[in-house]
Amino acid sequence: MKCLVVVAHPVKQSLCHHLSHEAINHLESKGYQVELLDLYQQAFEPSLSRAERESYYAANFDVDGVEQQIDQLKQAESLVLIFPTWWFGFPAILKGWFDRVWAPGHAYDHASDLGAIQPRLDNLKEVKIITTLGSPWWVDKLVLWQPVKRIFKIALLGACAKRCKFKMLSLYKSESLTQVQVDSFVRKIKAEF
Repeated sequence: MKCLVVVAHPVKQSLCHHLSHEAINHLESKGYQVELLDLYQQAFEPSLSRAERESYYAANFDVDGVEQQIDQLKQAESLVLIFPTWWFGFPAILKGWFDRVWAPGHAYDHASDLGAIQPRLDNLKEVKIITTLGSPWWVDKLVLWQPVKRIFKIALLGACAKRCKFKMLSLYKSESLTQVQVDSFVRKIKAEF
């Protein structure tokens, strides 16, 4: 299975990068063909350009600067996103990847009456998310009702890849973990993925 792993953390020595290496090694051992997209290493520009926005309802979306990333997404059968949750949301660079790469005519089609959009990412069979949070689990789940999970599952996958399997693993209180706790989470990744 072709697997696109997207990592969105600016620090190479971060917990997210450690988890990405562990996840990639595990996926490759399971026979996945892994392609890594490190958004910071690639210096991905997250801001939607004027030309891109003006082409949103045109016959063809302006793919200048994102054609390769759109092709990666369209070819992936499995997508793994690894990122920190900051302020209970996606890092700006990852949100920009959604804005620019999950584009009309590629990830979805606009309805002719501007009603509900139609999904186009039928190639995606599974999406897996690994995220780290500084907060405890109860703030994310009980106070804020898991905003990252809801937005991704309902808005993005619900609009672009409805039949896709979805799994999300969140590592809470990530700034104060012991090595034993990190190793335990890595085992969880391997068991769930």
